[in-house]
Amino acid sequence: MKRERTKVIQKDQNKDNKVKANNTKRKIETRTIHLKKSEGTTSLYEWIHTLVFAVAVVVILLTFFVRLVDVSGTSMVPTLQSQDKVIVSNFFYTPKNGDIVVISHGAEYSDPIIKRVIATEGQTLSIDFETGAVIVDGKELKEDYIQGFTHEEDGEIPKVIPEGKVFVMGDNRGVSLDSRSKEIGLIDKDDIIGKAQLVVFPFKSIKFLY
Repeated sequence: MKRERTKVIQKDQNKDNKVKANNTKRKIETRTIHLKKSEGTTSLYEWIHTLVFAVAVVVILLTFFVRLVDVSGTSMVPTLQSQDKVIVSNFFYTPKNGDIVVISHGAEYSDPIIKRVIATEGQTLSIDFETGAVIVDGKELKEDYIQGFTHEEDGEIPKVIPEGKVFVMGDNRGVSLDSRSKEIGLIDKDDIIGKAQLVVFPFKSIKFLY
């Protein structure tokens, strides 16, 4: 009888051990499920946080450092086409010869324009309207980017560019309204919105401008 009672007790103990093992397993599984849910929530939070940060950076850049500008008209053909979208930067920008710049307005012209810087303050400038040659600081510019002939307009061409001023022309010299005209005249440096860096649209025309 003692042996039988011992067997029964052992069986009951085995049952208890199995129950305890099952309960432990369930607890581990439950913890695993909670851990997975926690990891999933953390990953989603991190993804949203990264997205919000990226959007904030883009907004700050577009507000203070770069702008997206639409080109309207053909005065910068062949370099830029009408309806091109151009990235313009103005971070610590100082106009330099050859830069393509966006200007808020001209002397008698209220709309923004995009032109190329030909000469800056302190530089000498002369244009031979018979040959189309543009001479800055005694050297003729090699203008392989232009289209058409550099003809004379009704504006006065200064021999020396005044302080704080910039002389600009469009690459499509036959049709461009620029510093050769009284309507545009010399550009105040403070009226330059920024330097055009690259074309981003249409996609087939994506390119850096320098």
